[in-house]
Amino acid sequence: GKTVVWKQPSQTANGMNFDHLGRLVTCCACGATYPGGARSVLRYELDGTVTNLASHYRGRRLNSPNDLCFDKQGRIYFTDPRYGDRADVEQDCMAVYRIELDGSLTRVIDDMETPNGILITEDNRRLYLVDHNPDAGGARTLLAYNIDGTGNCARQTVVHDFGAGYGGDGMVLDVKGNLYLTAGDGEAAGVYVFGSEGQRLGFIQTPEIAGNCTFGGSDLRTLYIAASSSLYRIRLAIPGLLAYPPLVQQA
Repeated sequence: GKTVVWKQPSQTANGMNFDHLGRLVTCCACGATYPGGARSVLRYELDGTVTNLASHYRGRRLNSPNDLCFDKQGRIYFTDPRYGDRADVEQDCMAVYRIELDGSLTRVIDDMETPNGILITEDNRRLYLVDHNPDAGGARTLLAYNIDGTGNCARQTVVHDFGAGYGGDGMVLDVKGNLYLTAGDGEAAGVYVFGSEGQRLGFIQTPEIAGNCTFGGSDLRTLYIAASSSLYRIRLAIPGLLAYPPLVQQA
């Protein structure tokens, strides 16, 4: 396939997804490690303009937005960690936020160390969150939270603990509710597959550290894996779940 540059500079675009209208929503990081970052959640409109959806919480700048997902109401959940230099951090913690339909911002999770990858299940009842603290002794876990009818989150369980190894990053779901999580380094680098009950089902090894993955192709049975310097793909038996499901109309 042919690779083309779509946006340059990207303002340090990181985790991203299309919404139900086909608009690309992107987390843009910042800091000494990520010069030129927008430090915001941006949305690329269909007419070519860009909308800043979130840059501050309670009057203070966000840390460094990392990854995002949508719920069935169209609200955006995103993680806000900070890796590297923290000299200009204004928030009192690293957290998960929700962008409401009216544009306001709600902090929904702050009981982890360094939030990274994030995902909501098709039934809108569970949120998966990667806690990836690279510091010595830091948490490197995959967490699961229950979501109530209003969108509030309560921790349910630690699905997997990577211990002292390289923790998780981006993830995606298939139509059966299985989760595919990029994690690990060296011989442990690749995509870890977990069942809907948290059981480990398999492992897809990659030659280098993998940072994210997504399903594609006409039948959604091709898993694309973004690694440190390469893009890989592998055919799978179970098709992936659309990352941008249709909205559920509220009564």
